Amino acid sequence: MSPNSNAPKPKLACEIAADRVLAGRLTDNGDALEASAARELAPGSVIPDLVENNLRQREAVRAGIESALSSIALRSKDVIAIVPDAAVRVMLVEFDTLPSDQEEALGVVRFRLKKSLPFDVDKAKISYHAQKVNDEVRVVAAVAMASVLADYEAAFRDAGFNPGVVLPSTLAALGAAEAKKPTLVIKVDAHTTSIAILNQDQLQLFRTLENTRGVAITGDQLAEEVYPSVVFFQDTYHLNIEQIYVAGLPESVGAAPALRAQTGADVQELVSSAQLGASTGGAVPRWRMSGVVGALIS
Repeated sequence: MSPNSNAPKPKLACEIAADRVLAGRLTDNGDALEASAARELAPGSVIPDLVENNLRQREAVRAGIESALSSIALRSKDVIAIVPDAAVRVMLVEFDTLPSDQEEALGVVRFRLKKSLPFDVDKAKISYHAQKVNDEVRVVAAVAMASVLADYEAAFRDAGFNPGVVLPSTLAALGAAEAKKPTLVIKVDAHTTSIAILNQDQLQLFRTLENTRGVAITGDQLAEEVYPSVVFFQDTYHLNIEQIYVAGLPESVGAAPALRAQTGADVQELVSSAQLGASTGGAVPRWRMSGVVGALIS
């Protein structure tokens, strides 16, 4: 799932969600999108899952990718591929130390994750980022079944594009967040609500919850869902949430009063109008674009 560090970062990103394909192209100066596109998928085309085959209507998904990307790609074929949160397990693991050799370190991370996964870790693709925090090493690991990931990558290749980087949706979206102070990011999609808490630009909590209400979830219901994570963060780090970003809801302002009442924090949309870029012409609503925008501008 990790990029080739020597390769330039793609200026295209494309997200496969449960109900649609979303795509964007970055401006040359790298601070906003200059084009975006979306193609709806028939219900049941994509069923996000950690273990089972996700792409139930492969040809429809391939056609959606090709149509969305071809409309904005210009000559580029390299793309950041973004997959549903429910297809990837994101875990935070702490170590006293990690080997300096990357292959050895990956083996240590893989062994540590072994008992925490609902599938055989030897059949998994693992990408991780390690940060030194005080006297410990905190690892953010993204883990997916190799077969699930291969299906998504094949859909991009069959559409004529090269998925050089693959990211789960909320990790991609975090690239759009300013998180110097304690920050809660909430991303809602058709099947899940993902919660990330960051401070000093470091991820300190990540959870993906099943969400049967989809984007019809109310502000009160959302506040109730995130409450245990907020309390855990406050009890663990003795810090209060100071700002909240919401993505994936048609009206994030509808969730703002309940979230503000719960935390006292400022609430705003994760993707700003400036990040989406004026030249996209409102082709895709910005509340849907956090994964694509975050992946590109990070």
